[in-house]
Amino acid sequence: MSDNSRVRNTVKNIFFGYTGTLITALLGFVARKVFVMRLDKILLGVNGFYTEILSALSLTELGIGTALNFSLYKPVAEGDTETIKSYMHLYKKAYRWIALVVMVIGLSLSPFLGAIIKNAHNVAPRDLVLYYLIFLFNTSTSYLVSYKYSLVNAEQKTYIQTNILTITKFVSVSCQIVVLLVTSNFYAYLLTDAAVQLIQKIFVSVYLNKRYPYLEERDVRPLSAAQKKEVKDKTVSLMWLKIGDTARTQTDATIITTIIDVAVTGVVSNFNMVINTVSSFVNTIFNAALPGFGNLIATESRDKQYSMFKVYRFTAQWLYGFSAAGFYVLLGPLISLMFGENYILPQSIITLILIEYYLKGERTVVNNFKTAAGRFEQDKILAPVQGIVNLVISIVLAFKIGLAGVYIGTVVSGLIANFARPYVIYKGCFDKDVKLFFADSVKYHAVMLGSLGVCIFLAKYTLPEVTIIYFLLTAVMITVIYNVIFVAFFGRTDEMKYMLGIVKKRLPGRR
Repeated sequence: MSDNSRVRNTVKNIFFGYTGTLITALLGFVARKVFVMRLDKILLGVNGFYTEILSALSLTELGIGTALNFSLYKPVAEGDTETIKSYMHLYKKAYRWIALVVMVIGLSLSPFLGAIIKNAHNVAPRDLVLYYLIFLFNTSTSYLVSYKYSLVNAEQKTYIQTNILTITKFVSVSCQIVVLLVTSNFYAYLLTDAAVQLIQKIFVSVYLNKRYPYLEERDVRPLSAAQKKEVKDKTVSLMWLKIGDTARTQTDATIITTIIDVAVTGVVSNFNMVINTVSSFVNTIFNAALPGFGNLIATESRDKQYSMFKVYRFTAQWLYGFSAAGFYVLLGPLISLMFGENYILPQSIITLILIEYYLKGERTVVNNFKTAAGRFEQDKILAPVQGIVNLVISIVLAFKIGLAGVYIGTVVSGLIANFARPYVIYKGCFDKDVKLFFADSVKYHAVMLGSLGVCIFLAKYTLPEVTIIYFLLTAVMITVIYNVIFVAFFGRTDEMKYMLGIVKKRLPGRR
């Protein structure tokens, strides 16, 4: 596949990704505002806690999806339908078992919910279990159809999945807002989403079967021993990654709920909602480019791969740095404007959350390229080490210093990957010295911190008090100042020239 085809598919994925993110973000903010108005902090915390528990249960998937997605890049690029059928048949069987295991494990946890959730006295134990079962139903049934998206993603057409999810989210959240305004009932809120999600899953199954009719053919050629071994080896390596990542990224709400207070989980979830919304805009670019990287690695030289990685990283550092600076100055005021001062966290906690957010941007670049390259085995022990470090530090410090301790564990465990994981792709994919990566890191981080310092200083004048006008004025100031400084330092780099070249080609009259 040519560069133009990859860029065209990536641009289409980004366009629909941004459209979907914008629609769901606006609705999500309205829904959260209505939730806070109609229900209390306890139910907000329960909602956030159950969301994290069910995300943690995705551990059951053990990386099978990622391994098989990687395996599909080459046969899709070559149009090898028979091999695609073989992989998808294996995928289908695996995910049926995963759905069953998620349901069984999830049910086994239900008797202990009352003991786990701290200070949920105004919610009956029976209700805690029933709420949880609705969440569990949504999660376990999703595995019955989600595997089919792997094929459209391998074709670099992630916009198909994006559009389906956007329409579903629009219908679901709109209905939930109406239900909350009319009933102020958490059961009705959850069941509304469950009904819409079920209809979506039925539609997806029928639609993708029609799009790829060969997926229903029964004459499927078995995978070769070598192909099965490759999937097995990568799945085993990814299993360790999955276990570690779950222990590191899917446990904060659980620790807060069990050690500190479920109401605090609700307050934190508001901050996470805002950060995740903006992060989804940023990640749309990188997720849209991932299938193109899979194709690039399967067809292009190491030098070409390295130059594209540099562009990819340049974009990530720019966007994550810009958004982190904006968050540092404006996140607290935004939460105050949206939900009231009772939902604001101390600036020290916000700082820790944003350090993790910014450093995650650097990890995202490395992890995505490593995934596209199928480099799963080389650092399979790293993620479990991170998970253990996170759990130990977060739990110990949560008892000693409270909420800050939870996020100190998250930041410290994340830093391990920031230092260790670049070795995998620089040595294995590019055959280059990893010092080049860290030299670039120093430059990017220095410019980010300097720009942030200027924005903090100017915010004393543009945000003397928290009002919508001052908030918008400060947002404009940060946008101008940060981007002007960044372009001043990096405007002459090859990465910037490549990005400008893409923009010029997309302008009317330029081909």
